[in-house]
Amino acid sequence: MDAELARLDAVGLAEAIRTGQLSPAESLESSIRRMEAVDGHINAVIHRHLDEARASIDSLPNGPFRGVPMLMKDLWACEAGRPHHQGVQALKDHGAVADRDSHLVEAYRDAGFVSFGRTNTPELGAGATTEPLAYGPTRNPWDLARGPGGSSGGAAAAVAAGVLPAANASDGGGSIRIPAAMCGLVGLKPSRGRISMGPHMDEWGNSVQHVVCHTVRDSAAILDATIVHVPGDGVIAPRQDEPYAELVGRDPGRLRIGFLDHAIRTNTEIDPDVADAVRATAARLEALGHHVEPSVPAPLLDESHITAWGPAFAAGTAASVAAIAAKIGRELDDDDIERWTMFIAERASASPPAGVISAQKAMTTFRRDTATWWANGFDMLLTPT
Repeated sequence: MDAELARLDAVGLAEAIRTGQLSPAESLESSIRRMEAVDGHINAVIHRHLDEARASIDSLPNGPFRGVPMLMKDLWACEAGRPHHQGVQALKDHGAVADRDSHLVEAYRDAGFVSFGRTNTPELGAGATTEPLAYGPTRNPWDLARGPGGSSGGAAAAVAAGVLPAANASDGGGSIRIPAAMCGLVGLKPSRGRISMGPHMDEWGNSVQHVVCHTVRDSAAILDATIVHVPGDGVIAPRQDEPYAELVGRDPGRLRIGFLDHAIRTNTEIDPDVADAVRATAARLEALGHHVEPSVPAPLLDESHITAWGPAFAAGTAASVAAIAAKIGRELDDDDIERWTMFIAERASASPPAGVISAQKAMTTFRRDTATWWANGFDMLLTPT
């Protein structure tokens, strides 16, 4: 039975529960058994609250995903009273817990999901690999000698290993898309303001929340279930006229598609196999009847726009390090935080406050100029991951 349930996506599992083919308790216990069978090999789930999950079964709301198991990434999806370590040794040693639920966690709960653990992430989610010193590396279930990418590597490894159909993930600079690509999953980074980032984060930063999963229909239906806005949200993306789930599989008509098959940074190369895959996909899309051309938003080819993000990223890291020090009540040393993180934070001191404001303005210009490319008639941009 566990093997059969592992093949269902979240929509299919919810339907099986709704029609009485299995109970929420059976669904949860099946995921727990699969986790216990594989997690010793992949190190994806670093915190478990199984008894709390079991106790919640009897009071689940009648949402669209009632009884479907969920894992939260141990970064910004905060759960009140549960560990919130963000891959940081100092927070792990301090036994840090979240003081309140994030709005997204509340939305998951209202949709009927059952949270039973939290997944591994690099320190502060700031890397494209998931190997924090605090919790050790997560391994790719397709090949244990390889990693699952990051920063949502624990989430992706758990889903790819069949523990559950979808898991919470977040993405600032590829943290959903990279592990999805490396684990063979669907990974969508929604528009900023599509999902509330409160109360701990804001919506005008780079990071957004969603899931990694096996199917496009799961990504769409879970997005529909978690678009909840609250007072104080700084950015609210316009609502679609129809639910995303109803658009899955619909003929999109003839699309205008641009593609990029080379690197956008100096002294950086795209692996030939990856470049070939982009070109092959472009040819396939053209054969399907779409208009395809080697066009790209101009700001993506302006390296000064891309590197302008650096001072803002360093300042944000420095602020996070300062917040951790304040939480544990002392300055951090090499036993508390990784040297790479401290190196980034220390770079902030080399940039005056005016430099951070200039970086934010450059990012605003980048966003607006890039959006113009789509406004001028393009539907899709195909790029290497």
